[in-house]
Amino acid sequence: MTTARTYDIVLFGATGFTGGLTAEYLAAHAPAKTRWALAGRDRGKLEDLRDRLTAINPACADLPLLHADVTEPQSLQDVATATRLVITTVGPYIAHGEPLVAACAAAGTDYVDLTGEPEFADLMYVRYHAQAMATGARIVHACGFDSIPHDLGVYFTVRQLPADSPIRVEGFVRAHGSASGGTIHSAINAFSRGRQTLRAARARSRVEPRPSGREIRIHRGPSRFAPAPGAWALPLPTIDPQIVCRSAGLLDCYGPDFGYGHFAAVKHLTTAVGAVAGVTGLFALAQLPPARGLLLKAFPAGEGPSAERRAKSWFNVRFVGEGGGRRVVTEVAGGDPGYGETAKMLAESALCLVHDDVPVTAGQVTTAAAMGDALIDRLRKAGMTFRVLKTS
Repeated sequence: MTTARTYDIVLFGATGFTGGLTAEYLAAHAPAKTRWALAGRDRGKLEDLRDRLTAINPACADLPLLHADVTEPQSLQDVATATRLVITTVGPYIAHGEPLVAACAAAGTDYVDLTGEPEFADLMYVRYHAQAMATGARIVHACGFDSIPHDLGVYFTVRQLPADSPIRVEGFVRAHGSASGGTIHSAINAFSRGRQTLRAARARSRVEPRPSGREIRIHRGPSRFAPAPGAWALPLPTIDPQIVCRSAGLLDCYGPDFGYGHFAAVKHLTTAVGAVAGVTGLFALAQLPPARGLLLKAFPAGEGPSAERRAKSWFNVRFVGEGGGRRVVTEVAGGDPGYGETAKMLAESALCLVHDDVPVTAGQVTTAAAMGDALIDRLRKAGMTFRVLKTS
């Protein structure tokens, strides 16, 4: 990919809630040499954001503002050809994301997003992976809480185990935080698109090469009490295990036979039962257009929790890995999962691809395959925890 571009990074969707947090993180932490810009469709809101960023870093007073609108493909093409990498926080991605992926794949421009939508990731692979391979673009989805702690956490775990034996890993997620309207909109829309999601997964499976001589699978066990986290383990129907298994397909260190199970860890049985009932109810309501419309109105997009509430939020993911006669327990932990840490992970992913010595990759790749140890090092320095708790 050529580096003869005006910018290193362009942040698209910067005036949204998570986009604004990502912009603030870049203003505070991007190296002075980083040439970055803000992009969106409302010039006035971009100017207001730039003023806010200038209070964090006076150098942001001259931050370029670019016009970009998902309904104007040429504006996205102009952005993609002007920069080495685009960050986008504009979701739901199934509704708004494809034109930017198309522009980046065509221009050989790296791309990172926050999607947790399997349908979107699968469709983008089918439609743009081959072109991105040809142009050298790295298309990296799920660079926030979905799915960096889990993708890099499993990568960190398997690196503690022999790579010549079958490996099984289970991840147990605990978190305390609040969801924004945009996150809830994405979840409700995803729940309502079960058939489309299955169709996209099948389309991808028909064209995606399988690793030769290796087995990779998702373990979907029943709810149970798990001794390692000391909690009830509930299977999590998220994009995370799919991302983990795609990393396993791209990297030999996951062994010749790899399996992953992904669970929410809940301390009390009554809470676990309530959580299952709540998700089941939300899924059922999302199938009914009138109910779905009411749910979307109840949680306006673009709004999120206060700074005080985010400061009280946290997450940790406990991983149990077994292989080659060894057992290892690891942990990835951090602060506010949905917003503060997500903005950090997204921004650090972009900075890692732009500035760090990372593996040579192209096409649709995962954070573990594209950045691996370099991104773990960055996130550790930024305050997240990756540690080994126990080996035997």
